[in-house]
Amino acid sequence: MAHVTRIPLLCGLAAACSISWGLSVAWADNPTPPAAPAEQAAAAENDPFAKIKFQNGPLTGKLGNLATIQIPEGYLFVEGKAESAKFVEATQNFPTHRELGVLVPLNGGKWWLLFEFDDVGYVKDDEKDKLDADAILNSMKEATNAGNEERRKRGWGELQVTGWYQAPRYNNETHNLEWAARVHGKDGDSINYEIRLLGRRGVMSAQLIGSPEETDKAVPELRKLLTGFTYLKEESYAAYRSGDKVAEYGLTALIAGGTLAVAAKSGLLGKLWKLIVAGFVALAGAVKRLFGGRKKEEQGQA
Repeated sequence: MAHVTRIPLLCGLAAACSISWGLSVAWADNPTPPAAPAEQAAAAENDPFAKIKFQNGPLTGKLGNLATIQIPEGYLFVEGKAESAKFVEATQNFPTHRELGVLVPLNGGKWWLLFEFDDVGYVKDDEKDKLDADAILNSMKEATNAGNEERRKRGWGELQVTGWYQAPRYNNETHNLEWAARVHGKDGDSINYEIRLLGRRGVMSAQLIGSPEETDKAVPELRKLLTGFTYLKEESYAAYRSGDKVAEYGLTALIAGGTLAVAAKSGLLGKLWKLIVAGFVALAGAVKRLFGGRKKEEQGQA
């Protein structure tokens, strides 16, 4: 059995938003467990992260009853819906209750990886050679600009999608779709790196969440980690059988926001928009608050 560590963490996440480029989080400096029981008790009382079960790698992490991920030495893993939801709530954001796991590096990297599964059904990849990066980006910009009206009402800073860090691309062998948009807010820029792993019954999302300056270093590490991701045989993309549920949208809508695409079809978009926008939080703000809080804490201890 993997050893369970309970440690205080500094993070930030917005997981309530169904828009794929709106999920945001920050990962702070490499944490260290409190040295004394009294300090542990104080941390548990004041720090919600101290109440979360963190497992040390190496281990095989379970992502529900759908898939597994190999967690190497030097990483922590939060397993299961309940613990992952607690992690999200600890960042003062709303869980989607689709969370299945969280992976955190212990090498000083200021990022973490969130796994969620959306049982939308089998997403056909017949658009794989027709992904129009410019059109998708324009759609994202328009949706974000529309959402700024609601953000202004709430006294929140406006957001702008400024371009691609990684234009959408699809791997025909692994059935992985990845993209990364650059987002600008009042507190600076952020990069939301998204990977979707297509399965028989839906889509597993792997969202790299962290400070923008970490992205160049974190992406190669992320891709290496995801070579250890495996759907159970009966849940893989190749296991699809006639009669299985098929998603109402394809790869393009999956990037631009699959839930929005279905809502638009059903006429629910107007009703849902305010709720969706309410969960759209800028990564840069979370990074600034949390990293800044860590620095103040360290200066106070100096």
